[in-house]
Amino acid sequence: MRVRWIARSAALWVCMGLGGAVLAADASPGVGEVGAVVAQPKDSGLPQGWDRKGVFIEILVRAYQDSDGDGIGDLNGVTQRLDYLQSLGIRGIWLMPITASQDHDHGYAPVNYRDIEPAYGTLADFDRLVAEAHKRGIGVILDYVINHSGSAHPLFESAASDRKSPYRDWYVFSDTEMKGWTTYGGDPWRANGNDWYYGAFDVIMPDWNLRNPKVVDFHLDNLRFWLNRGVDGFRFDAVGVLYENGPIAWDNQPENHVLMKRAQDLLASYGKRYMVCEAASDPVAFSGEDSCGSAFSFGLQKYIVKSIQMGRVMPDLRYMLRTMPVARMGTILSSHDYYAGARPFKQFGGDETRYKLAAATLLTLPGHPFLYYGEEIGLSHSQPVDYQDQSIRGPMSWSAEANAGFSTAAPFRPVVDNWRTHNVASEEANPDSLLQWYRKLIALRNQHPALQTGDFTLLSQDDDAIFAFTREAESEKLLVLINYSAREASMAVPTGFDTQAWAPVFPETAVLRVAQDVATVGKRAARSSGAQPQIRMAAQSLQVFRAAR
Repeated sequence: MRVRWIARSAALWVCMGLGGAVLAADASPGVGEVGAVVAQPKDSGLPQGWDRKGVFIEILVRAYQDSDGDGIGDLNGVTQRLDYLQSLGIRGIWLMPITASQDHDHGYAPVNYRDIEPAYGTLADFDRLVAEAHKRGIGVILDYVINHSGSAHPLFESAASDRKSPYRDWYVFSDTEMKGWTTYGGDPWRANGNDWYYGAFDVIMPDWNLRNPKVVDFHLDNLRFWLNRGVDGFRFDAVGVLYENGPIAWDNQPENHVLMKRAQDLLASYGKRYMVCEAASDPVAFSGEDSCGSAFSFGLQKYIVKSIQMGRVMPDLRYMLRTMPVARMGTILSSHDYYAGARPFKQFGGDETRYKLAAATLLTLPGHPFLYYGEEIGLSHSQPVDYQDQSIRGPMSWSAEANAGFSTAAPFRPVVDNWRTHNVASEEANPDSLLQWYRKLIALRNQHPALQTGDFTLLSQDDDAIFAFTREAESEKLLVLINYSAREASMAVPTGFDTQAWAPVFPETAVLRVAQDVATVGKRAARSSGAQPQIRMAAQSLQVFRAAR
């Protein structure tokens, strides 16, 4: 624990939360979010298990739709596009940070946890968005930054400027410069006049002292604030780095799971809520019931893409599907952080046939699938940008009109490089487009309980050309076959597998082709000849069949 490590160095000044009362909101000018929030659960009208049965989409509000002509996307813009999302079949929206933030970009440097980023609109706009989403059967979850605040947050400004501040022990300070630490942002100890503060990611992102129970209460009250407004859950940012126990013990510490279980219990008390965590270095542990309950399956997307690029089922893909609790995890092809990969359009070099195989894989596997906005149309990268992550956070392309239909003004960031060909309007008119493919796949998942929550049985072996598995729920059993190869391919019929017992589901004209027709030759003759029946598939194709009951 950090308290034991501190004892070795009297120079380190970190209060462990034994003092410092929470002030009323009006006792500290500019700190309006400090104060207890009483739980007021209300029913969203969404069906039980909505989060387990549907497909989510991650949206950067700044980049989605500008409704007021200032070149910046906003909440009203998202509301305007809810009919589109409903037509796509989306059942859940993850909004990247929408609270006031000093970065005025990605939103991960919050300065007020209970108010909206001014460029995005108002709390009234947000309430309207949630209400309209619920009318369409769509849940809304918010990104929540629990590890750190922005350095311009009034609480940190008070703590950093005055050692006697009642909020000094809400952050982590040291009287002397600490040595031997390296985190994602390099040396996490940031100079602050005659002392230093800890910020794992950046100088503008000081870490909260989560050993202080007042800080934990502050965060739980913030969660209640949004839950009371009808929010359906949260995506928790960077939960691997919540507690530090020393210079080589700052990632995935045991205390992290305890705190996230408290958050999970809070959401459960509201009913029909969902939370998912970002824990890139240990997603399995954070998916446990004693932790977040669900985390993103980082790594899985890499081997889905790699398998399709190589034209065969990579061993790592099979390994991850065997060892990860994928059914309870968030699954992706890409996200807003470049470490998860470039936009799929770039990863596949614009090859839409391979792109479609990736979408087919994502949307037929177990888990909570998350699209990244624009993924469904093949949104590419924005250039020029200041740093790599910004390239995959470009404006959404709605049409081939000026500014890609995103805004009547010059967008806050250059439109993506393929906006003239890959936009919603043009793809709506093309039955073979990525958009129509995604729409069909999402409809397929929405129509079949086996694809939503069914058991998963992997049939493929390492390096097979065909990725084959079954999904089975109480009411149905589906066989999914995806040929990753650029050539026609075959796979041995599994032992005891009756090839005559399957009816086509997707496409409706699908035919389960068997190289040796056992029904005609006879099972005894097939055994005596030593031939093993082979299922054959056309190159780079998807087929789904339902077992006869």
